[in-house]
Amino acid sequence: MRLVKNSCALLIKQNVNYYKMALVEVKELLDSGVHFGHLTRKWDPNMAPYIYMERNGIHIINLYKTAAKLEEASEALSKIAASGRKILFVATKKQAKDIVSEKAGNVNMPYITERWPGGMLTNFVTIRKAVKKMASIDRMKKDGTFLTLSKKERLQVDRLRAKLEKNLGSISEMTRLPAALFVIDIKREHIAIKEAQKLNIPIFAMVDTNSDPRQVDYVIPANDDASKSIEKILTNVTDSIAEGLAVRKAEKDSKEAEKAATEAPKQEKTEEAPKTEKVAKEPKVEKPKEAPKAEKVAKEPKVEKTKEAPKTEKVAKEPKVEKTKEASKIEKVIEEPKVKKTTKTKAVKKTEKASKEEKK
Repeated sequence: MRLVKNSCALLIKQNVNYYKMALVEVKELLDSGVHFGHLTRKWDPNMAPYIYMERNGIHIINLYKTAAKLEEASEALSKIAASGRKILFVATKKQAKDIVSEKAGNVNMPYITERWPGGMLTNFVTIRKAVKKMASIDRMKKDGTFLTLSKKERLQVDRLRAKLEKNLGSISEMTRLPAALFVIDIKREHIAIKEAQKLNIPIFAMVDTNSDPRQVDYVIPANDDASKSIEKILTNVTDSIAEGLAVRKAEKDSKEAEKAATEAPKQEKTEEAPKTEKVAKEPKVEKPKEAPKAEKVAKEPKVEKTKEAPKTEKVAKEPKVEKTKEASKIEKVIEEPKVKKTTKTKAVKKTEKASKEEKK
């Protein structure tokens, strides 16, 4: 029984602490004027679940639901930031421009505070070309080619650069489509919402009582006209994004540390391995050196035998050659007397003729 009572007491304490935290947040939202909606005649019936009551012709937003939805949205945004993808902030309202540029800039996220360029998401390639044009003008100024242009051309290029900087300067580092869109006043930014819906990009938005929450994936019911309420919501959102980025950085650092730890013993092993290989190789190198010597010694008599063999063959062949020479000499000797005999007979004939003539 005592254990049950203690556990119940702990649960009650935890719940009280949770509600205290929620109340503090709700109080902060209340002080910022997040609860003020639009006139009752301008309301959207789809916002009925988020409306608490009506007072003096104005709808009051339920801040408990706002706090819950804000927490849900901030968790999702922190996960996206931790994955290393970009979140595009869109707010062309006068009240939100400066706040968005400051808060998004602190978290290093792209933002649009001027006119929404048509096809910013659906025709992203063309927008990237315009950003590259801006970068090429900067390069011209660095190279000195900008000074070679005439005065009129320089003025035109400067104006073009200023225009591009104004409209697209904040998204110059966004090399691919954003992972999410955070919009303030979805009625005003209806083109951005439609483009994101076409590309299935998740939409986070501050939705007032005059807007349709069905167009948005993560609804934050809040007053989107007061600068105080916008600042309050954006501070919570950007804080969660900063936490996600910090988690990503911590993971990167831990991975690098692990790599360094794993590489260090490997390098030591690689340094030791060549030494052991050299020690192991030395006796192996000696053995094959001795083996060829023995082989050479064994081969040498074979070479001598082979060398002697042709000599004996030559010796054997030489007498044959001599015999042939002797045979030819004998033949000549035999032939020579034949030739002499023939010559003698001719001489005898001549002498006989001469003697005959004398006799006559």
